[in-house]
Amino acid sequence: MSANALKSPAPGSVTMFSTSWCGYCNRLKAQMGREGIAFTEVNIEEVPEAVKFVMDANDGNQTVPTLLFPDGSSATNPSIHEVKRKLAS
Repeated sequence: MSANALKSPAPGSVTMFSTSWCGYCNRLKAQMGREGIAFTEVNIEEVPEAVKFVMDANDGNQTVPTLLFPDGSSATNPSIHEVKRKLAS
């Protein structure tokens, strides 16, 4: 995966930065799937440029899940309600 993963996602969808072992990531992926929210997953352990994005969004921490929204904003470990609210605005 390339830097294209760091571009803003399509309207109505999100990009989710995660790791394979993150329980919070797995829960949010399942919730977004149930809600029909489209997302692209980027594993920060496999995409070095994604680590920089996540650290910039989280005061130098590699905190996941970090979501990138179509408007260019991000959220760290949001609830499914926060994701839905942000996509609806």
